[in-house]
Amino acid sequence: MESKQFFRFLFFFIAIAFLLLFTWIHLPYAPPPDVTTLLDCATNSPWCNSKNRFQSKQPTLTKTPRATSSNRRRHESAVPRHPLDPLTIQEFNKVRTILSSHALFKSSKNYALHSVVLEEPDKDLVLKWEKGQSLFPRIASVIARANGESLVLTVNLETNEVNVLKTAPPTGYPMMTIEDMTSATWAPLSNAKFNSTIIERGVNLDDVACLPISLGWFGANEENRRLIKVQCYSMKDTVNFYMRPIEGLTVLLDMDTKEVIEISDTGRAIPIPKASNTDYRYSEQKLQEELNLINPISIEQPKGPSFVIEDEHLVKWANWEFHLKPDPRAGVVISRAKVRDPDSGVLRNVMYKGFTSELFVPYMDPTDGWYFKTYMDAGEYGFGLQAMPLDPLNDCPRNAYYMDGVFAAGDGVPYVRSNMICVFESYTGDIGWRHSESPITGMEIKEVRPKVTLVVRMAASVANYDYIVDWEFQTDGLIRIKVGLSGILMVKGTTYENMNQVGGQENLFGTLLSENVVGVIHDHYIAFYLDMDIDGSDNSFVKVNIKRQDTSPGESPRKSYLKAVRNVAKTEKDAQVQLKLYDPSEFHVINPTKKTRVGNPVGYKVVPGGTAASLLDHEDPPQKRGAFTNNQIWVTPYNKSEQWAGGLFVYQSQGEDTLAVWSDRDRSIENKDIVLWYTLGFHHIPCQEDFPIMPTVSSSFDLKPVNFFESNPILRIPPNVEKDLPVCKPAASA
Repeated sequence: MESKQFFRFLFFFIAIAFLLLFTWIHLPYAPPPDVTTLLDCATNSPWCNSKNRFQSKQPTLTKTPRATSSNRRRHESAVPRHPLDPLTIQEFNKVRTILSSHALFKSSKNYALHSVVLEEPDKDLVLKWEKGQSLFPRIASVIARANGESLVLTVNLETNEVNVLKTAPPTGYPMMTIEDMTSATWAPLSNAKFNSTIIERGVNLDDVACLPISLGWFGANEENRRLIKVQCYSMKDTVNFYMRPIEGLTVLLDMDTKEVIEISDTGRAIPIPKASNTDYRYSEQKLQEELNLINPISIEQPKGPSFVIEDEHLVKWANWEFHLKPDPRAGVVISRAKVRDPDSGVLRNVMYKGFTSELFVPYMDPTDGWYFKTYMDAGEYGFGLQAMPLDPLNDCPRNAYYMDGVFAAGDGVPYVRSNMICVFESYTGDIGWRHSESPITGMEIKEVRPKVTLVVRMAASVANYDYIVDWEFQTDGLIRIKVGLSGILMVKGTTYENMNQVGGQENLFGTLLSENVVGVIHDHYIAFYLDMDIDGSDNSFVKVNIKRQDTSPGESPRKSYLKAVRNVAKTEKDAQVQLKLYDPSEFHVINPTKKTRVGNPVGYKVVPGGTAASLLDHEDPPQKRGAFTNNQIWVTPYNKSEQWAGGLFVYQSQGEDTLAVWSDRDRSIENKDIVLWYTLGFHHIPCQEDFPIMPTVSSSFDLKPVNFFESNPILRIPPNVEKDLPVCKPAASA
């Protein structure tokens, strides 16, 4: 392709991606058009332009998205006020300056910073810190690549000292940068064979959209270089290009050199599905009339919200207090979660730190163009990097507060992900507690309390899929962690237009959703890291097995009953749990040294929600990497270096540094500082209702007090009364 023609195509693609599609480059590849600001934007960043560059000490912010002006912050002047506060813009820029003059990076022609986050102070120091005290030295934790080597290092922002901690393990690479992903999607266009293949399939190069697909690990031929696979779609006549795959065309690419290593082209006989009925935008729906099933609904708070956010990150609501921050890999991090005891008035420790540790999404198609689709969305793409700006009134209600994320691009330049997290109070008509006396007692008693909760929400658009993660805090001390799945299926092109064309024994590896479109069966697993500190750090894990007890002859008219058998886990293997419906248990984290008035150890229990278990062979390469899904519950001793269930370096890893490997050490966990891990799972057999975009499906699990309080902690909460609530009249009667 001639240079002039190539750049014409390049300009056209960029225009399409950024002006017409919010789903293109944001897939997991670049901040979308409504990002608040790109700070001191790097010239080599594909989303940059001169207007967004910060060249002075007093930059001008671009306009903040609507509905966020009430909590807009000037990020360029932010300063940390808590030991766990994320790095500020000034700190990111200082890290960049320090590293640019360091010998490791000065000698490298092409280096990249794959992760720049706060190196959190040691836990024991944070637990002793109180507001008003000086902060500990601010240190940045950096994962970088320089001279073809992966590095883990720290940068002391007070002394400017750089400390190289270690290099990468034998296998695995860091999380991809935004630049890795965007450049990979363009690279095939410089290959004449690729362009010819596209044209021969009847697709204009102007209409091509490509995705960078992590390839997992499947053998020695994939080692010693960073590789990625690229597959492409037709954007003609629809923004929903996911429904128009160019099936059977896969490009293997060297991510560092952008060299096209191999092109697999096996699907020429498979037509590209039609664009009709694939556009999901409201403006494009061709309806005779709108589908107005419900009237508008909103929560109004005449006295304002009941929560406050102090110093940008400390959330206080009802009887809860916790630290909240965005993270490029985990998304949302909840720290120092404490609940106030209604009797003593003391804030009691519940959880030191909780976050999404890893996501594993294996597709169930063993064919050439699909077997490698076994994504690790946090460790490969960055779950937080894919968090999209939330849409006021639709993603979050009117009463929401929005928090931005500030992250570093591959060259270290900070940028802002606006409206990344929202915090709001929710009332859906649920009941906190109630009791009404039957008339036969003669007592006219009806006591009911509404359930109002606080929700912390993030939505990540990892390519086609959208994940909604909620941390919901309740006044009774319960924490509910909920995951919703929406977005668009990853589909496969097929020659079939109707199931009557399919042979009886033929395996489609999914469901025929529309003409020439198969939705491939897949799983989703979301592993959560939960460093529970129940009234202190030294805790124990207790399996409370519910067993049937048979009665002795003549003992009772009953033949059997249930009893609770408590077993304290001594070591990690004792605490590995696979959930079984007919072998029920409760799973408690207790503080054995703290007792209630009547002598029960205080604790919290994990209450499993509807979940799926992995059925893959444990020796299957993807399952080795995703071995944290072998159990739903794990418990490990606290170790600052063990936070990512799939390992620190996930990309092309072989599974040698996972939660399963750590737990097999079988370390002691009784009466120690322990971490609870819970994996929420979904099996997804696609159906036609998932086409062209999926209604949200959700599942959750709870962290619930068990003998933590002396009695019902919300007993003294008053009921609602009419005078406290606004009276809203329908518009027709106003």
